Amino acid sequence: MTKPLKLDCFLRIFRESSEIRMTEEAISSSLPHEYWHKATSVMIWRSRCSAGRALLHLLVVQLLWLNPTAAKKDKPEISSYKLDNPPSNFFYFDDSNIILLHDRAGGIVHRSEDAGKTWDKVDIPSGSAWDLWRHPQDNRKAYIMGKKSTHWHTNDQGKTWKDFEIPNAHPSLLHAPLAFHAEDSDKVLIHGEVCKIKGMLDCKEMTFYTKDGFEKVGLLRENTRGCVFAHATPEFKTGDDDKNDNRIVCVTTGRVSFDRREHKLAVSDNFFEDEEEPALEGDRTVQGIINIAVVKGYLVAAARAPHTDELAMYVTTDAIEWHRGIFPSDSRLKEDAYTILESTSYSIQVDVMTADPPNPMGALFTSNSNGTYFTKNILYTNRNTNGIVDFEKVQNIDGIVLVNVVTNADEVAGSYGRAEKKLKSQISFNDGRDFNDLTADKKTLHLHSVTEMKNIGRVFSSPAPGIVMGVGNTGDYLKDYEEGDLWISDDAGLTWSKALEEAHKYEFGDQGSILVAIYDEGPTDELQYSLDHGKKWHKVDLPESKIRAKALTTTPDSTAMKFFLWGAKGGGSKTEHWVFSIDFEDMHEDKCGKKDFEKWTARVDDNGEASCVMGRKEYFTRRKADADCFIREKGFQEQEPDFKNCECTKEDFECDYNFKKSEDGKDCVPDGPIPDPKGVCKGDTKTYQASSGFRKIPGNKCEGGEDLEKEVERTCGDTRTPSVSGEINTERTAFPAKSFRGYFYLERTESSSDSTKFSKDETVVMRTDKSEVYMSRDHGKTWDQILKGENIKEIYPHPHFNDVCYFITTSDVVHYTVNRGDSFGKFEAPSEPTRDRDLQALGFHADYKDWLIWTGAVGCNKKGDCHNDAWYSTDRGGNWKYLLRFVRKCEFIKEAGRGDKEKLVYCEQFKDEKLNSPLELQSSDNWFADQKTHFHNIVDFATMSEFIIVASKSQSDTDSLKVDASVDGQTFADALFPKNFDVPVQKAYTVLDSHTHAVFMHVTVGNHKDAEYGSIIKSNSNGTSYVLSLDRVNRNTPGYVDFEKMLGLEGVALVNVVGNIEDAEKGNGKKLKTMITHNDGAEWSLVKAPQKDPEDSSYACNTNDLATCSLHLHGYTERRDPRAVFSSPSAVGLMMAVGNVGEYLAEKSEKTSDTFITRDGGVTWEAVKKGNYMWEYGDQGSVIIIVRDTVSTDEVFFSLDEGKTWTPYKFHNKKVHVAILSTVPSDTSLNFLLWGQEEDSDSEIVTFNLDFSQLKERERQCKLNEKDPGAADSDYYLWSPKHPLQDSNCLFGHVAQYHRKIVDRDCYNGRSIQQLHNIAKDCECTRADFECDYNFEPAKDGSCKLVSGLEPPDHSQVCKEDAKKESYFLPTGYRRVPLSTCKGGNELEKYESKEEPCPGHEPDFAKAHRGLSGFWLFIFAVVLPIGIASAVGYWVWQNWNDKFGRIRLGEQGGAFDAGQPWIKYPVAVVSGVVAVVAAVPLLVGSVWRWVSGKFGGGRTYTTRGSFARGRGDYAVVDEDELLGEDDDEEV
Repeated sequence: MTKPLKLDCFLRIFRESSEIRMTEEAISSSLPHEYWHKATSVMIWRSRCSAGRALLHLLVVQLLWLNPTAAKKDKPEISSYKLDNPPSNFFYFDDSNIILLHDRAGGIVHRSEDAGKTWDKVDIPSGSAWDLWRHPQDNRKAYIMGKKSTHWHTNDQGKTWKDFEIPNAHPSLLHAPLAFHAEDSDKVLIHGEVCKIKGMLDCKEMTFYTKDGFEKVGLLRENTRGCVFAHATPEFKTGDDDKNDNRIVCVTTGRVSFDRREHKLAVSDNFFEDEEEPALEGDRTVQGIINIAVVKGYLVAAARAPHTDELAMYVTTDAIEWHRGIFPSDSRLKEDAYTILESTSYSIQVDVMTADPPNPMGALFTSNSNGTYFTKNILYTNRNTNGIVDFEKVQNIDGIVLVNVVTNADEVAGSYGRAEKKLKSQISFNDGRDFNDLTADKKTLHLHSVTEMKNIGRVFSSPAPGIVMGVGNTGDYLKDYEEGDLWISDDAGLTWSKALEEAHKYEFGDQGSILVAIYDEGPTDELQYSLDHGKKWHKVDLPESKIRAKALTTTPDSTAMKFFLWGAKGGGSKTEHWVFSIDFEDMHEDKCGKKDFEKWTARVDDNGEASCVMGRKEYFTRRKADADCFIREKGFQEQEPDFKNCECTKEDFECDYNFKKSEDGKDCVPDGPIPDPKGVCKGDTKTYQASSGFRKIPGNKCEGGEDLEKEVERTCGDTRTPSVSGEINTERTAFPAKSFRGYFYLERTESSSDSTKFSKDETVVMRTDKSEVYMSRDHGKTWDQILKGENIKEIYPHPHFNDVCYFITTSDVVHYTVNRGDSFGKFEAPSEPTRDRDLQALGFHADYKDWLIWTGAVGCNKKGDCHNDAWYSTDRGGNWKYLLRFVRKCEFIKEAGRGDKEKLVYCEQFKDEKLNSPLELQSSDNWFADQKTHFHNIVDFATMSEFIIVASKSQSDTDSLKVDASVDGQTFADALFPKNFDVPVQKAYTVLDSHTHAVFMHVTVGNHKDAEYGSIIKSNSNGTSYVLSLDRVNRNTPGYVDFEKMLGLEGVALVNVVGNIEDAEKGNGKKLKTMITHNDGAEWSLVKAPQKDPEDSSYACNTNDLATCSLHLHGYTERRDPRAVFSSPSAVGLMMAVGNVGEYLAEKSEKTSDTFITRDGGVTWEAVKKGNYMWEYGDQGSVIIIVRDTVSTDEVFFSLDEGKTWTPYKFHNKKVHVAILSTVPSDTSLNFLLWGQEEDSDSEIVTFNLDFSQLKERERQCKLNEKDPGAADSDYYLWSPKHPLQDSNCLFGHVAQYHRKIVDRDCYNGRSIQQLHNIAKDCECTRADFECDYNFEPAKDGSCKLVSGLEPPDHSQVCKEDAKKESYFLPTGYRRVPLSTCKGGNELEKYESKEEPCPGHEPDFAKAHRGLSGFWLFIFAVVLPIGIASAVGYWVWQNWNDKFGRIRLGEQGGAFDAGQPWIKYPVAVVSGVVAVVAAVPLLVGSVWRWVSGKFGGGRTYTTRGSFARGRGDYAVVDEDELLGEDDDEEV
């Protein structure tokens, strides 16, 4: 018998002993796992004795047999747990075995402390868990978001939970509800929504914050659209400790508008006690921000301008200085068409969509270290319609990237989804500079990637060094997932081998020493695992049979030896959901020793040596594939790589600030003037030392070698902008034609590429009377004929996307460009275009630029008689499907703010499909699979931003018309005209405007030929009840009205009224007077004339006697060029017009007419030139140019001081009859175009480009200081419009301040400025701030009285919708007008109103005496005033849904043909007396946002003003629309 040994006589046993390992393996093969476990626990004790090794081995065997509970296992332990519902989310806490699992259907969260083996429900109220979030940096913290305002957080990995409240808010449905700080995990931002009325679209987005881990929660800011801590990632630093700690960046709504195009950035360092808007482009702020994100060390913001889907990307590395990301000129960022990918600490990687859905493709770009310049890496990357890109980096190894590319890109690009993509996998080992094929046994391998996610987490790799797996196939291209096998590489993707037949889900554990896979093509009973990098695989049965794997995962760092599997069993209502814990910890493999590891590098050169990335070589220590051991690192420790620095080479340098790559990519060349940081270029100094153009990439570790950033000698001339010539440059172009038939600008927007002062991309397209089309990309300096040989009938620029233009031929072929003429495509329409000269063949959708409606001629006989049918396409003409037959017109109805369905279409269809039958108004939201008839005998309908107005024949009197209105596109209500508005037979309506929650309409009262006139009436907020604004307003025979709204200012409009109605109706001719309103039509007055004429002589009449001596202006109805509007939204306060001073408006002639200007919004006027002139505003009004209108000339006049002085410029050596003067629609260019004919020519037409960008007075860009507008170095001042009839400057309840350039400053404006700087103050309420409530009407004394027989709105409804409400006010008959922001004073909606308690709150009401005023509903719409949205100049112009009808480009016989019916008078004008673009309704709420995901950004319209700038609103009469007359011949 062996003598027992004392415990202290044991020798220490080292696991690396091969003899002992053999003993372990031999015994463990026949003993249970727990036997071996206890034996080894004894073997590791120490002893000071010197007993022999043989005795020790014998002792091992004895202990194993004497302890039958101590053996290890030969396979993993698998346990199962059945769930009641499928999990909506689950995750490990990093470096632990603790899992949280969220069951959203049950509203509960489960917790497991042993990697899923056992589970408990966390201690929160059952059914209340709506969402589950893990803190990305703190592995102790997680958050449960409740369905209402109560939420929970844990600081101990879910063991205990504590609730916190977000008052009256529920989590945001638009943004991630939580945003985190990278270093201080107690700081969290919470995105929520506060809804006043349950179930209504009346929710306000807010962001809350906590600084102490939810001990206290405060309101950060209202009206946010997403916020982040600048220090949201460990890599991002502001460079300032305080800013690094607290700086927050938010996307917020605009100053006065909720429209998405007004969204801006706001930055705060003190939790929004103060905030500022950062300058993103030079010293200019940028609007239209749609998203922000922190990516590694970069904060990225994306902005979109109106009328384009192209985006601008702005990048900062410190949240202080911002730069615009510059992409190659042939690549454009588009909304929903770019993806910021997993980036590095020294570059941003972006995939930009290059082919549109349904088969999108992209191009991969990589930035320099500050994110300003991007270079193209690889073309035709595969992406899906959700923006997910087949791109993934190999984790923890610098520079290795896997992508999938489309090999048949040309076939796919033009197929609109008909061609199937053929994908090929590529790999790069140098951060995307070069890509190569994946190879397996000398065959090309292709793998399914991120666009086909079959598991959670990363697709290919884990932190396990160099081990990469994927499902795919060898061959020419990637096949279906079910045809794939599981492949593995243990050299980071350099070489591959087949791991398992068929597709499997897979996961990595124990830093790669354990690989687990489960069959993924159907149900399975087993799991497979490998312990040797996938060379051999072992099977193990699952506790449950026929499991369909849903997800397989482990800890985020892949260091654990436990795995978690979720699978489903059965199907349909009998589906069972199971989770499994797979535990390898008790298997017999030992802990690895030194001999079991190898030194390995992922990237090697041709000689097999480690290659350099970012100036260093990277080495890993990893377990050998054939090592029979587990790493078993305690505490979930990850392997860290070792590095060795390299010598510097050219690859370690990038272009410095203000430099860019040369065209061949070899050098860095200046991108504009080089800064002179030392100020040495003074006096006679000619040279100085400055940047070479290169700099070492920040973070690069290379040493020695090349030194490309060494300063070089540069000339002082390099530091300055190239000198301007000081001259106006002129370029003449002649065309072999007799007349122009149309021209349009395809204007580059401010989020477009290369939007600078000297950019040449100012695209104009023009058609001649020979049906030839010409295009200029430089504003008419040079022209090229396009589409040669094609007979172009019409040009249709897309009204909502400036980059898109269609060219209609006389056949069924349609040509188009989607990139402002960079390239052209074509499609075949289903028929020839309509022959109805009053209709357009194409209709457009506001949100989807490829959605089209085609109206075509069908069944044409020899006489040319046809009927129209309509088709639709959702792929830009690739495929057409029938919409409706025998129609007059069809339109998409989708509008911003109205909540319309995307597919909602209205059609005017002839009853019973007979052309001699009445027109019926039909609608459908499913392409007319079903349809609804709204009216049986209509004349026309008009679609506007807030209303749909229909003119139909009265059932009681078919000679008379009636009006109906809808705010939702589904339900219509009869329009009630004022009781004192007596029009026996209503024959014609002209809809003027509907942008201020009201319809402005002109109703014809007198219909005698050449003596037509009518009244302007204004509706309530649902378009159904009208009040009289002004009568005797002039209109012409076609139905258009002398109505002109001032763009850029609220409530200013001009009209001409008939002063001699009785005489006019007798055929004596109309005598017109001009009137103006400054308060949205509430009051009108004659226009006060200037004291002096242009020659500084007094006028013949007494200008103080307005009745006999006032200023009268020639209006819209007699304008030869209807596009010559008075004002420009980008030149706030300025208007020009032609007219005369006297009792009435005189005939327009050189003798009787003068040209006038106002600089203060129409309060005062000045005569500037004798005779008739055309005018245009350039550079937002810093340049004004005028040219003779009715006589031939060889000169123009220009002003650089808002018309105070004028300088002549001779542009030609011959007299020219100038028909049109034009510039870009935004009035921001320094280029102008003259269109006309030379006097001695009848076979040529000419254009003259006038370029003012070389003027020395416009050499420098003006400086704008938003923080301190009055600063000495600012080139702008703040201007407030003044109402001539009021002592104060209060308009619509506030005083507005606008940026205006100081007149005598020699500089140019450049990028559009946000003219509205601030609302200086809100004013007290007066009667002018209110209008009559629904079902009320104005009485003779001006008060609002209930309409006889109608009921007032039920304001007690608020009690039912808000259980916390204690009281409400009975209606007073008044409601606040949408534009007003007044506070206090005479608040008529409360004044003399009786307050009533809400049911159930009577005691509280009695105690409080007075509660809060009720929030009331309108029956047809919820309308919330949001102030002066229309006050923003340029926004107004772009946003003011611009559709002014048809264009007339000249008189018969002139240079512009007037014969085209769609080139006729545009509809009477913009905007009925309202703010410049009027307020946009706050129709935002969880339901709408859940469907659309957007605020504003809806359909934009074209305006008559846009026509003035050639932006092509060619035929659709939408915004100001003539709804009558009901004559036999349509106008």
